[in-house]
Amino acid sequence: MANLKEIRNRITSVGSTMQITSAMKLVSAAKLKKAQDSIIALRPYANKLRELVQNISSNLDSEVGTALTEQREVKNVLLVVINSNRGLCGGYNSSIIKKVNSLLQNELKGKNVEMITIGKKAFDAYKNTGHVKQNASSIWDNLNFNDVADVANAMTEDFVEGKYDQIRIIYNKFINAVLQEVQNEQFLPVQIEQVEEVNNEELEYIFEPGKAEIVTDLIPLTLKTQLYKAVLDANASEHGARMTAMHKATDNAEELKRNLVIQYNKARQAAITNEILEIVSGAEALNA
Repeated sequence: MANLKEIRNRITSVGSTMQITSAMKLVSAAKLKKAQDSIIALRPYANKLRELVQNISSNLDSEVGTALTEQREVKNVLLVVINSNRGLCGGYNSSIIKKVNSLLQNELKGKNVEMITIGKKAFDAYKNTGHVKQNASSIWDNLNFNDVADVANAMTEDFVEGKYDQIRIIYNKFINAVLQEVQNEQFLPVQIEQVEEVNNEELEYIFEPGKAEIVTDLIPLTLKTQLYKAVLDANASEHGARMTAMHKATDNAEELKRNLVIQYNKARQAAITNEILEIVSGAEALNA
């Protein structure tokens, strides 16, 4: 059994750790509220924008938007891997790494794959593999739409120039503070789904300057919004995962501290008992 000094030191160490994890939990909870409000506010806009593009594009000639909707034989792929700059957030980062590794070993095996990493953890995981084209982790330093839009514009230009046949975004979608889902989302080429025609005069609209011009402007905006939504989802997921992880860590530290206190009391009681026995034995030896 460990001596009393060792147990006291462990109790002090666990107590300090518990204070740190508790503080980190509170910080993440405060950041989560702001991040959650941002993604919840953006989702309806992003979904409606995509729906609008789909509805207008479905009735246009196939030539419209060909540069961004062209389906090619997939040989060159760009992965946008979004995770965090910091750890201590449970399985948030590892789930993204596992998904990317699975894609590289299976679906994308034999293809030329490059990456844009938004998050130092992804960059550290793949910086020595030769896949990383750009490290955009600085986006997290001051998260805003303009910086994300610059990355989206660069990716769009690379796709139009034919550098890539397909671009995907790998990120965690925020469900709640406890649950996040890994997403493998196609960014380019834009997928235009055909919608069923509805014979209803009330659904006839007049488009100015015209459907083609509207789609030409809307598709780039939709792409920027899609990437920004993924980044906001990842941001909220990170804070939710860290808050949950720190909550569990605090509970575990509290349980460990409780067990150490019990162990300490038992050790102290045993030490006192031994001292009493030694005194009694010494007294009996003197009386003998």
